Amino acid sequence: MDPIESIAPYKDSTMAMMLEVQRRGHQLKTMQQSDLSVENGTAYGYQTVMQVTDNRDDWFTAGESSVQPLADLDVILMRKDPPFDMEFIYTTYILELAERAGCLIVNRPAALRDLYEKPSTAWIPELAPETLNNRAHARIKAFLEQHQHIVVKPLDGMGGRSIFTLRKGDTNTNVVLETLTDYGHQFAMAQRYLPAISDGDKRVLLVDGEPVDYMLARVPNAEDGRGNLVMGATADARPLTDVERNIATAVGPTLRERGVIFAGLDVIGDRLTEINVTSPTGIREIDQHFSINIAAQLLDAIEARCQ
Repeated sequence: MDPIESIAPYKDSTMAMMLEVQRRGHQLKTMQQSDLSVENGTAYGYQTVMQVTDNRDDWFTAGESSVQPLADLDVILMRKDPPFDMEFIYTTYILELAERAGCLIVNRPAALRDLYEKPSTAWIPELAPETLNNRAHARIKAFLEQHQHIVVKPLDGMGGRSIFTLRKGDTNTNVVLETLTDYGHQFAMAQRYLPAISDGDKRVLLVDGEPVDYMLARVPNAEDGRGNLVMGATADARPLTDVERNIATAVGPTLRERGVIFAGLDVIGDRLTEINVTSPTGIREIDQHFSINIAAQLLDAIEARCQ
């Protein structure tokens, strides 16, 4: 995970998972990317025994730390936030060594690489808005000409960072594309703008391929069109509608087969815009609103895999 001292515990989904792990009597250890290593083909981690408390001001107590083989652990939850860079890729290779040695990795390292968030909608285009992944400015401009109003964003970001909306004739088009593609040297995503964003960017959580019965709608404020909580959107927990459930039902079996035990789908209107498999969030907001325990559903699925 990211440094535990840097999280906001009252809304952090990893914290919800750690509390449930501890509640069930399992030993809890934490690691960061910098704690991982490989020696003579064996994956190791500098592991810190951790105790957590559901307290905004004092939420963890670190115990003893030691370097141990990752395969000595029963389960590793990979909860490192993007960016999805080469360090992230290297980390999945290390975790894959532990997986081969018998440790359950949630989510499977190969799936983390192959089903990365934004590009992953390409394998189910019938559910997604019209989308172009490209780095040639002329192609993206033609896409804008075709759809009149589009959203452009980097492929490796999170939390609404560097997301732009462009309309045909926007004088900022060139500089936005130069920034996103690094002057044509890296890929960016363009999608048709969905007016339904005004009703929220809906996060639908899946546990072992099955949708949780409630979702989190992130409704943009009047000054910022992005449906991201860190960018000022308002969180609105709601029951799933048939639209979101049908999308989840279409995607869930494939995710389960590929070793994705916990995922978050982003849905705007009736379109799937992203599949989040790295470190999906939304657990605590939904739990608090509907008095449920999503982390318990996840731990049930994990424990079932370990029997």
